[in-house]
Amino acid sequence: MTSDTATADMSRVNVDKLPKDMDLESAWGKNFGFDYHYPLVSRSPEIKEIFALIKKVAKSNATILIQGETGTGKELIAGLIQFISNRANKPFIKVNCAALPENLLESELFGHERGAFTGAYQTRVGKFEQADTGTLFLDEIGDMHLSTQAKILRVMQDQTFTRLGGNKTINVDVRVIAATNKDLWTEIEAGRFRADLYYRLNVVTLHIPPLRQRREDIPLIADFFRIKFAREIRKKIKGFSPETMELLKNHQWDGNIRELKNLVERSVLVAEDSSFISPKDLSMPGKDYFAAGGTERRQHGDDGSITVDSLNLNEIEKQAIIKALEERNWVQKDAAELLGISPRALNYKIQYHAITHSSWKKNTK
Repeated sequence: MTSDTATADMSRVNVDKLPKDMDLESAWGKNFGFDYHYPLVSRSPEIKEIFALIKKVAKSNATILIQGETGTGKELIAGLIQFISNRANKPFIKVNCAALPENLLESELFGHERGAFTGAYQTRVGKFEQADTGTLFLDEIGDMHLSTQAKILRVMQDQTFTRLGGNKTINVDVRVIAATNKDLWTEIEAGRFRADLYYRLNVVTLHIPPLRQRREDIPLIADFFRIKFAREIRKKIKGFSPETMELLKNHQWDGNIRELKNLVERSVLVAEDSSFISPKDLSMPGKDYFAAGGTERRQHGDDGSITVDSLNLNEIEKQAIIKALEERNWVQKDAAELLGISPRALNYKIQYHAITHSSWKKNTK
């Protein structure tokens, strides 16, 4: 697919006119072949505006700053910009600025000459050189050290730099896309980020909203990942049951799209072939399950763990005590050890919760 075709396809599907229960595979599967790992359709007005802006700026050489919480898909948006840009067939190099300490990050970005420092046994080409004529994606740029920020600013202004330990000026043609989950204004006020670099990055800014603020897109994204992962393992998954989809729509998604992707991937793996994904296939923690509106009452999981039908702490404690007593054949001393409390404390809690058993002498006639 050419970048021009991709650009046209981004606006080809009007999801507002699609039936909400239709198989969305027909909406985008044929257009993109599932190479994106990200759905290019949305019912969210904010996301539609972002896609519209991307179409306008992608073919320019403008620097783009992508801001949003962890897991909102900033790297995927950067990949989309690269894909529909005039540099689509050129290198797309990614660097996680938070993953490396300052000294290693500088070498990673600019490269080094042989003998530049201890352990530099040969010349190394840095990411800026690797990205020449293409795009460099600087992820988590808000975590970059101030000294490295100054060097990044110089390269962005002059498109020239020297390797560590070198004297030769290297010219490059690199477009920079940066991303951060931090508020850079706050970082500037705290003295941790350079204002001049911020202004240089802030030619075009994309603010990616968290998933909980675009709940209308949750069914679209969940179905996208369901189809994608089912295809990868050649498994037929019919969709999500109505109760499952309600849980997905009501969940808080602190981990955003990354959390949804991982949850759907696991669900596809464990769900029965030729079936719908059920609430139990989601394997949500109990607190998240009930917070999202789950109503199924369960006492014990298949692995023997306790899953409660209430968030009431007294009820949770009572079930934990009964479970421990059952596992220790109702011997209170052994159950107390399993629970990590004293036998006296357990005896008090047994009386408080009115727990009885026929094997205990005081309960026999």
